[in-house]
Amino acid sequence: MKMDAEIKAVLISIGSIDIDVSLVGKIGMSTAGPAAGEKSIFFRSGERRVRLTIDRKSPLHTALDGEDIVILMDNRELTRGRIEEELIHCPEQAYITISERCIYDCKFCTVPLRDGKIKNTKEIKELVEGAYHTQLLKAIAITSGVADSPGREVKRAVEVIKALKKYNVPIGVSVCPAANSTVMLKEAGADEIKYNVETMDRNIFSLVCPGLDLDFILEALKESVSVFGRNKVYSNMLIGLGESDETVEQGVEELARIGVIPILRAIDVHPLRSKEITANRPSPQRLLKLAKITKEKLDKYKLRVDQSQTMCLPCGGCDLVPQVDV
Repeated sequence: MKMDAEIKAVLISIGSIDIDVSLVGKIGMSTAGPAAGEKSIFFRSGERRVRLTIDRKSPLHTALDGEDIVILMDNRELTRGRIEEELIHCPEQAYITISERCIYDCKFCTVPLRDGKIKNTKEIKELVEGAYHTQLLKAIAITSGVADSPGREVKRAVEVIKALKKYNVPIGVSVCPAANSTVMLKEAGADEIKYNVETMDRNIFSLVCPGLDLDFILEALKESVSVFGRNKVYSNMLIGLGESDETVEQGVEELARIGVIPILRAIDVHPLRSKEITANRPSPQRLLKLAKITKEKLDKYKLRVDQSQTMCLPCGGCDLVPQVDV
């Protein structure tokens, strides 16, 4: 059975899978965001892809049937397909984190709790060179925590982007905005940009993102549309922090109105953060409902997800993608 939108919603709502690692090729480990430190696999069925963390306690299990990987729940087949090997962090892209540490203490994110490394430009170039020689590289995505200041992180990203332009593939960048960061990143050679609002519920934002300024992020996103153009600016919205569907819809509308494509991401609460935050992974029904609402807003403002070339949208592993999955 091929994965449809409803099945993908079920898989995302669970977010994990119990799988024999001998069935998997290269196992990836996230170094950014809420899922930092978690091992995962990418599963593809038909035209859809989903990313699932590896967890022996997951209600999702796998079996091998010929060349097919079968995903089971309650001993019933949900879907079948194959494991996609990652290039760097996701299939077909070199998705690289510069700084695996952060001065901000966002309550859903484990990066601030880790003394991660800061990759230099030489190390990143070597990683991309290896990916390039596989002949599978379609895009480069650069993201980063904030090791010391947003401005310093942007300068690191600028240096990296300039060094990677020689590979002649689209480059996307997702960092914390800083003064003049949008123009600097565009002039360095970035093709697409993502500044994450995390949530558009201001009360929740103040609780889970201390030290960050939602209005500053929104202004940076608005400027990004004028600098990068429509269908090239994105922002993650976490779903499951206690926000209402009405707040999500209003937030999606606000972002789409200024030309930003929202990416609705199911919250993944790591055990290291479980005592600091109240969050619940959204149900399949809620994921489908909100994805359909987002599609309506994107259509209304004539934004197109299928024009995206880098980062989360062309991968689609973590989300129900409007205009693609639904």
